[in-house]
Amino acid sequence: MIVEQIPVDQFIAQLSHSGIRVKLGPINVLIRTEVPQLAKQLHFLYAYYDIVENEIVDIHTHVLPKFSFNNPFSSFVRFTVDGQSPFPPFPADQALAALEWGINLVIAVRVNHLLMFHSAAVERNGSLILLPAWPGSGKTTLCTALIHRGYRLFSDEFGLMDPISDFFTPIPRLMPLKNQSIQVIRDYLPEAVLGEEIYNTQKGTIAHVRPPRDHIFKTDQVARAKWIIFPKWTANAPLKLEPLAQSEAFLLLASNSFNYEILGESAFRAVTRLIRKCQCYQLVYSDLDSALAMFNKLTDEA
Repeated sequence: MIVEQIPVDQFIAQLSHSGIRVKLGPINVLIRTEVPQLAKQLHFLYAYYDIVENEIVDIHTHVLPKFSFNNPFSSFVRFTVDGQSPFPPFPADQALAALEWGINLVIAVRVNHLLMFHSAAVERNGSLILLPAWPGSGKTTLCTALIHRGYRLFSDEFGLMDPISDFFTPIPRLMPLKNQSIQVIRDYLPEAVLGEEIYNTQKGTIAHVRPPRDHIFKTDQVARAKWIIFPKWTANAPLKLEPLAQSEAFLLLASNSFNYEILGESAFRAVTRLIRKCQCYQLVYSDLDSALAMFNKLTDEA
């Protein structure tokens, strides 16, 4: 059963009592909340995710109302994981952002059986493109464009690599567009499904993109990487794709890993194999059409 098959009233009621167990790629997450607006947002944006009944839950989350003595006339929510709260309270209208950031934080800290890169990842023609980037590089905007133009979403946030087999595992979660990128995607991809805009967060205005249905249904289809491309959006810049030396690519990729130091030697060996097997590039772009044309040419030639 998937989320959209549960009537919205029943979904809201279950979230506020026992919670809903949702499969997010290789991770099972229990979500509880007594915040009706968040429940409605989840019913819409999580529509295609599987409900799991008899499987082990990896992450137990709860978003609950929080009263503030300092602001008695304002509404706040608190995110907890396994009963602990890693963040200060959020304004109630930012409940979805709190939940998504909270789940990402727990994944980044706990998923240590896989080598984890801070990277978008998409697949075309059976091979993976890894897109490691720092905040502000435009990777989520680029990833959103790619997955609506023939590429399959693995993640806009995590590249999850088995350090033994070198296969990457999909974890297609909601993708948070920020600020000007929201209108860029609304104009460029009218078919993309976006949630409500969330204002005044610590990252500005956010709107979450719902991954296409087929991408969520294919989370058991792994792939090996063939390209590592470090993207950077720069206003008005001509498109530039330049080969990157393996030594530089290694350092950039290792420093973009959440758990490289934790995994130690196995991570070193895995990144070494990955770099040797992949074509590595730096990409500067300002225009989505030219970037998509470049990606299509690169993957078609392969």
